[in-house]
Amino acid sequence: MAGIAIPDTHLDLLDADTAVLATIGPDGRPQLTAVWLLRDGDEPKVSLNTSRRKVANLRANPAVSLFVLDPARPTRYLEVRGDAELADDPGNAFAARVGEKYHTDLRAYDAPGTERVVLSIRPSQVHAVDLAAEA
Repeated sequence: MAGIAIPDTHLDLLDADTAVLATIGPDGRPQLTAVWLLRDGDEPKVSLNTSRRKVANLRANPAVSLFVLDPARPTRYLEVRGDAELADDPGNAFAARVGEKYHTDLRAYDAPGTERVVLSIRPSQVHAVDLAAEA
């Protein structure tokens, strides 16, 4: 993530089991989806099925937010806001890496003939919050 980086204090949250992905739907309202994520260096990436509404939302409007809550300390969280970058996933190589983390084959959740893309976020804002540390 060139430019705006996630602070070292919150990089561990990229190893979380789930995050909440917010996109903007066709009616202009936010759509929230729980997603699996994979830490790639110092950035979160998500494997998405191209038949899903969130991919259509991102293609129409790349505005995106990814929110990760620390389950052990709910006063600590990370939000990455920015623009989505969708890239092809040749041979589902990235999806396979995500599947290794979650001990499953992501393609088992896909309808026949659908494809997967890799979501990266070009951040415009990063909010790394720890309310307990601020007290």
